[in-house]
Amino acid sequence: MITKEQVLHALSHVEEPDLKKDLVTLNMIEDILIEGNHLIFTVILTTPACPLKGFIENACRNAISHFISPDVAVEVKMTSRVTTQKNQPLNNISNIIVVASGKGGVGKSTVASNIALGLARKGARVGLIDADIYGPSIPIMFGVEDAKPEAKASPEGKTRIQPIEKYGIKLLSIGFFTDPEQPIPWRGPMASNAVKQLFNDADWGELDYLIVDLPPGTGDIHITLTQTYPVAGAVIVTTPQKVALSDTKKGIGMFMMNAINVPILGIVENMSYFSPAELPDNKYYIFGKGGGKSLAEKLNVPFLGEIPLVQSISEAGDGGEPIIMQTDHPIALAFLQVAERVAQQVAIQNAKPVSV
Repeated sequence: MITKEQVLHALSHVEEPDLKKDLVTLNMIEDILIEGNHLIFTVILTTPACPLKGFIENACRNAISHFISPDVAVEVKMTSRVTTQKNQPLNNISNIIVVASGKGGVGKSTVASNIALGLARKGARVGLIDADIYGPSIPIMFGVEDAKPEAKASPEGKTRIQPIEKYGIKLLSIGFFTDPEQPIPWRGPMASNAVKQLFNDADWGELDYLIVDLPPGTGDIHITLTQTYPVAGAVIVTTPQKVALSDTKKGIGMFMMNAINVPILGIVENMSYFSPAELPDNKYYIFGKGGGKSLAEKLNVPFLGEIPLVQSISEAGDGGEPIIMQTDHPIALAFLQVAERVAQQVAIQNAKPVSV
């Protein structure tokens, strides 16, 4: 007769690869059910976008086989409970992730949009804020340029903005509230206050991840958001050129300043190489090669992946349907991997002790 103690002992030999502790110590095993030779239990992952899901499941099966018996019929249920740091001012949002770049023109909004959609594809509850006040592009990328968010009274009597929902995620952009044909000549404090309203005055509901597409560079909005809200980490987008990498290094330095101190979840290198549609296996490194990965190694931060320069990415964004929505497209799979690695790094950061 199999006992619960035997099961826990076996699974105590399965280490969570990122957190470096066993599943039992991490309280990741629940709902153990034993019916004769049939064993059922649930593994609670730290994110639905866990890239090591299959690895952990196989390790559990092997542990039961080795420490109990290879004849046990094992059913492993995999679910998730997204982790968060403590002391969240926005109690209904588990993790705020900012996507930033040292300079404009590197595809930051494209990366932010596809990361958000990638997390949603894996089963997470996701919101996306377009905080690029002077050049909001998220409404175009999601095909909602004409959308006008409604304001509704909450049960507490406070009026709340209702985010636009598209492709399973919730969206807010300053572009929903301004004339797209007119510039926005706001000084820093005005722009920062406008972005804060997208956080504070919106009815986001329960979110696992809120992705924030920041303006390029380093400025008032970056400082305001990182000092006002508990940002789980920053994703930095760059291209391989020397000038872009130089600006990227400065951007990373800003997040690492003591006054800000936001963890760097990793670097994404966009436009890594060019592959023409008629020769998809050919790679032309027109902006240089390996700069983003080299910078990540130099600064000791994770490298989240390379995204090539292909026409279909821009066409998808211009058409209001980001490339990751084409589920079988190779670039969609690349973005999905980046999204999984972002979620993985958030879970690693959340497992660290909260600094006081």
